Amino acid sequence: MCALAIRTDPPAAAPQPKFSLDECRGADSPFAALVAQSAARHSVEPRALNVRTLLHLPRVAGHSGRLTRRQLDAELRNCAVGLRADQAEILDLMPTDEYALQDLRFISYDAENAARIFGHLHYLRSARGGSKNYALVDPLHGRPVTLCSVSPLEWAVVGKQLRNQFGVAPDRVWDVSRVYSFDVAPGNAISFLLAKVRNALRQSEPQIELLTTAVDPNLGFTGSSYRAANWQRWMSISPRPYLYLDGRYISPRKLREDYGTANLTTVKTLSGAVVEQSRARLLDSAIFCCRLKGETEFLPVDDQRRLRR
Repeated sequence: MCALAIRTDPPAAAPQPKFSLDECRGADSPFAALVAQSAARHSVEPRALNVRTLLHLPRVAGHSGRLTRRQLDAELRNCAVGLRADQAEILDLMPTDEYALQDLRFISYDAENAARIFGHLHYLRSARGGSKNYALVDPLHGRPVTLCSVSPLEWAVVGKQLRNQFGVAPDRVWDVSRVYSFDVAPGNAISFLLAKVRNALRQSEPQIELLTTAVDPNLGFTGSSYRAANWQRWMSISPRPYLYLDGRYISPRKLREDYGTANLTTVKTLSGAVVEQSRARLLDSAIFCCRLKGETEFLPVDDQRRLRR
């Protein structure tokens, strides 16, 4: 007599753990540990990889802002590979040695080299034309450790609010549009650079009354370097979806430069590329301000306006 074969189904696969965008933005999150591991594996700078990956996670996250470990690992890997290729393009500009803050030299930095660094390493992957660039450079090779660019304010909605609420004419406002700091930079390098830039502009551009910048918390930025340089948060601005071309972030400004429009349907027709936008809810950006002369006044939260794009 033959024994009956009992069919057993394979056990159901365990559900993948979910990560949230809010969790990934935290400095002490499990995501931060994954970034450090990936950065070491691919020989790239952890801070740059962290920001670049946070910029791309909203592309795959659902409306709830959650994504799987598999999705997270894939974006980390893709961003690390891309960052390694970008670093290879500017190896001649990358600092390798650490110096104390007081040993770094403050200079007006070359526009061409600034464009190379911002174009390859800054998360927006572009430099703003017509900007003044400043840097803290190492004393031996003159390589930039921390650098930034400033240019006349172009954000009309911010300029209008500054005029209406603070009496500052938009044409007397400049914007810190790009900041990049290499991992060898000493602590407080960004705030030290911002203070030097303020002093330099006060002398070279006496018509400027105010500096502004936008801080995007979706990328893990908190504005701590600006606060340390005595900047103040004066307003916030609603987010817009992040845009992606063939899986890579692209700013509306760059779309207009390349295709003459930021309309996604038109860009898709012109480029033949896969055009996407983030679906998850994003956080407001904070607008920090600094007066070039005198103290920058603290503004209570209740007095800070939320602007719409």
